[in-house]
Amino acid sequence: MMSHGFLGYDASFMLDFVVTALVLIVPVLLYSLYVIKFQRNFVLHRNLQIGLGIVLLVAVTAFEVDTQWAHGGWENIVNKNPESPRLSGDAYQHARQVLWIHLVFAVTTPFLWAATLIYALKRFPNPPQPGDHSKLHKTLGWLSVIDIVLTSVTGLWFYYTAFVVT
Repeated sequence: MMSHGFLGYDASFMLDFVVTALVLIVPVLLYSLYVIKFQRNFVLHRNLQIGLGIVLLVAVTAFEVDTQWAHGGWENIVNKNPESPRLSGDAYQHARQVLWIHLVFAVTTPFLWAATLIYALKRFPNPPQPGDHSKLHKTLGWLSVIDIVLTSVTGLWFYYTAFVVT
């Protein structure tokens, strides 16, 4: 178990890793949107989205295993020393509320992203080209973008609330 992070705060290694991934995912996502919108490079867009999906799946799975099984929950990461907790009272309740807001987006993102990818892989030809599925794909794609951006923003907000301001 890696109990210390690398960002300079008293978080776990995996928490720092996921926070870093959340920061890096948005520019790659924006590049993928640029590639499809302005370059009309459907193959590169597909490959970037599959790559992002795999990276997120692996990162989130490793993070959940570390958080839930290795540490026994987020509270044990935030308050490593029960004798001298980092967060208690109002600060703890605030961090908990921020986490619940984050989880609304974090839980829906993999399902929305998976649906977008699976439908695209099934309904677009190979190599991908616009077609009958394009309208639904565009809608699902934008919902996925909004969801992952909100996941990133709220995840960073939680990290800041739980580790930076304390």
